[in-house]
Amino acid sequence: MQKNTIDIINLGCSKNLVDSEMLSRQLEAKGYKVVHDPQDPKGSIVIINTCGFIGDAKEESINTILQFGELRRKHKIERLLVMGCLSGRYIKELPTEIPEVDRYYGKFNWKEILTDLGHSYDPKLSLERTLTTPSHYVYLKISEGCNRFCSYCAIPIITGRHQSRPIEDLEAEVKWLVSQGVKEFQVIAQDLSYYGMDLYHSLKLAELLERLSDIKGVEWLRLHYAYPAQFPFDVLRVMRERDNVCKYIDIAFQHISDNVLEKMHRHVTSKETYELIDRIREEVPGVHIRTTLLTGHPGETEDDFNQLMEFVRKARFERMGAFQYSEEEGTYSAEHYKDDIPFEVKQERVDRIMEAQEEISREINQQKVGKVMKVIIDREESDFFVGRTQFDSPEVDPEVLISKNKDLKIGEFYPILITGAEDYDLYGELKD
Repeated sequence: MQKNTIDIINLGCSKNLVDSEMLSRQLEAKGYKVVHDPQDPKGSIVIINTCGFIGDAKEESINTILQFGELRRKHKIERLLVMGCLSGRYIKELPTEIPEVDRYYGKFNWKEILTDLGHSYDPKLSLERTLTTPSHYVYLKISEGCNRFCSYCAIPIITGRHQSRPIEDLEAEVKWLVSQGVKEFQVIAQDLSYYGMDLYHSLKLAELLERLSDIKGVEWLRLHYAYPAQFPFDVLRVMRERDNVCKYIDIAFQHISDNVLEKMHRHVTSKETYELIDRIREEVPGVHIRTTLLTGHPGETEDDFNQLMEFVRKARFERMGAFQYSEEEGTYSAEHYKDDIPFEVKQERVDRIMEAQEEISREINQQKVGKVMKVIIDREESDFFVGRTQFDSPEVDPEVLISKNKDLKIGEFYPILITGAEDYDLYGELKD
């Protein structure tokens, strides 16, 4: 193991990733070398940033802690520290269950890691971070927490109530990131729709987007995780008018049946959901909507699921994921409903949703063949350059596979003629 080398293992969502990147910047400023290798740790210190959202993510976090706990027990690493959502949620139980860890931290007190390593947090670096993404794109976290309290969701238990970051801080952070070569920003939050209400007593997402889009060097701003209730409609005007605000929005609708929406405490009706989708598409022609759907919630009947299937066919989402209900302790659903839908039924419903979506995605992709689209290049593979359009967020959305008859540069934009389409990915070549 290498002295003064720290291995940060990041698990979970992009919001966790931002925390790891901020911690990395602070550690590097103290003279540490920071690496990210869960398979072959080289550092004398390992920090695991955990996820505690759903069953599979919690299991991955626990298994990772156990894996490195064994290395700590055998003195193959000197210190093992655990932070993040799972650690914060089970801060009392974990030290007893896995005592090999030197210390557990919550999601918001990771700055204490610096203190425990004999250093102090440097506020002058508060808006800086060491990127783990390709240097041309980044995740920009504009708030933490959530005030919605959906019946099935543990996020408010883990992260607490919504806390917006000041617009001025976000502007300063974006300017610094642009100076580092970043061109594309995934604007993320647990609930974008609520942004600004706690700080400014009004919804401020549209104003934030306008001010960020005015910053020279910002090529793309893309919105992730809006909430359908109390949707900030002025965002649509900004998206329509600003070329560097992608015509893309991620809204987790979760369901369409009024029966299930009520049980989920979603504060929105089926009628309001359809009207919201219609308005988004009317005000922003060509917009791509990404959503996630949840099936198998307690009380979901076959008729409820049929309504959900019809929703998929009618809404024709350009991007969609579907998940089965997972009971999370401490949530309203866990305490007041019986998880009575068999696993096999839940999985069969997910499969049916995704099968319908596959056909929709294929048809939407076919409509792009013959068009020239602005594409950013993410990486080079043996047979293709791989890029994305404004309608594609990193890691979760389709990609454009570009023939290598011309030399393209990573992180640059090019006009690409779309020559072919599959269910999810596109094929293209450089437009002369």
